[in-house]
Amino acid sequence: MDRVIFHCDLNSFYASVELLSHPELRHQPVAVCGDPASRHGIILAKNEPAKAFQVKTAETIWQAKKKCPNLVLLPAHHGLYRDFSRQVNALYQKYTDLVEPFGIDESWLDVTGTLHLFGGDAPALADRLRDEVRSRFGLTISVGVSFNKVFAKLGSDYKKPDATTVITRENFRELVWSLPVTDLLYVGRSAAQTFQTFGIYTIGDLATFDREQLFGLLGKNGIQLHDFASGADTSPVAPAGQYTPPKSVGNGYTFPKNLQGRDAIKAGIAQLSDQVAVRLRKHSMKCQGVSLSIRNPDFRDISRQMRLDPPTDLARELTQAAMDLADSCWNMANPVRALTVTAIYLIPAKEAGTQLDLFSANQEEKRRRLERLEGAMDVIRAKYGPGAIAPASTPRDPSQERHAAPPGGGIQ
Repeated sequence: MDRVIFHCDLNSFYASVELLSHPELRHQPVAVCGDPASRHGIILAKNEPAKAFQVKTAETIWQAKKKCPNLVLLPAHHGLYRDFSRQVNALYQKYTDLVEPFGIDESWLDVTGTLHLFGGDAPALADRLRDEVRSRFGLTISVGVSFNKVFAKLGSDYKKPDATTVITRENFRELVWSLPVTDLLYVGRSAAQTFQTFGIYTIGDLATFDREQLFGLLGKNGIQLHDFASGADTSPVAPAGQYTPPKSVGNGYTFPKNLQGRDAIKAGIAQLSDQVAVRLRKHSMKCQGVSLSIRNPDFRDISRQMRLDPPTDLARELTQAAMDLADSCWNMANPVRALTVTAIYLIPAKEAGTQLDLFSANQEEKRRRLERLEGAMDVIRAKYGPGAIAPASTPRDPSQERHAAPPGGGIQ
């Protein structure tokens, strides 16, 4: 028997939450944005009237205003969004204990074992969920209903806002295969460019492409994407509250002023690498690779990645690897607007054994000392705040320093 999987997507989530406090703006074009004063002035979310003007997420405010001069801009309140997300997911858990969040505004629900308790009609239950979210929270969701997670997500994207779309074994070729291959889960820009060179433009093109040739092009990822496109995916929905280790850990930052020169760029990379390393250790993971993305003032990006051996969770090693990438691809005389450092190819820290034959005892002891040092810094941050201590090479972040110590004391 096929599973019954829902994918529930809160429509225009940030903008919809903000409009609860500004009902008079509901029919005007509205966008939630970052802080222009600190150069985080990009569009984070937009409502349906703004979408009609082709306002897009992640574009700059001036680009959005050029398309829509009357666009109303509202500041973001991330704590409020997290609170609504928790409440909505708690509602989902009334219907099944198999609720797997996918970001702050999306969740998969496996209702296979509980559907009979709610009438046995999957589309009707999806409509019931939409009605309940609307009546309780004033928000709308789109729900995809299908026999696997990938097609359920495609279903929630298929028709918005506030809609239910059912994708079955009988109709998925008709509904799904004509969609652009970039609509498929985990098909990024790089994979899409590779696919285009082989004439793969739609999900159907991918599903009917030779499976073994895909393995040669993209390795295991090619096989997985073929399964996604052909309906063969069987990945489970994780139980509510179950920890799911991340597949990558990254941090990006748009700097208040352009970084100029190698020292400034290295300081920015060190800051981001330190934050990524902290999160790796929090998840008890190490990375076998690092990716660096650099954005110039004209919003042009360049990205590079490299493998690491041995795997690491150390800020110093991430910084060095990211700087090696920067030196290989960037003219240090050119200004940098934003940087992103991402730890990739993650494995559990306990599985990251060191190849002792490649490292001297002195090198190993040095690594262990660094691990103890960075672990001690984690303890200090946990007690006094994330800005309490940082490597000397990282630039000061006043927004963190304000919260670096509790009243009456801290690290001096």
